[in-house]
Amino acid sequence: MMIPVCRLADLPRGEAFRLETVPPVAVFHTDEGELFAIDDTCTHQDASLSDGWLEGCEVECPLHASKFDLRTGAVDAPPARLPVRTHQVLVEDGMVYVLLCDTPPPLPPCAAARVVGAAE
Repeated sequence: MMIPVCRLADLPRGEAFRLETVPPVAVFHTDEGELFAIDDTCTHQDASLSDGWLEGCEVECPLHASKFDLRTGAVDAPPARLPVRTHQVLVEDGMVYVLLCDTPPPLPPCAAARVVGAAE
């Protein structure tokens, strides 16, 4: 699903825009002019990454300083351990759009899935 975000002229370089989808998505416009979109919620705790600090192709979570690579969603600095999803960004006629990824977001392993003391 392609969702309109904002006009490119309304998203200055070095800034982010929070898209109120479920889950929320953050769109980043780097100082170099590149556009990236990732899930907006840090996988360590529920902090908005669009409120974080953008440096190059990384965003630092404002809560506990986890860093995420905007190109891949990979964690570049703990305490987060799980990556965030990335989404495709398109610009058409000066308008920024996000094509949402349809894979489920990364979730921590469920301890309840393990049955302790189960008979073999």
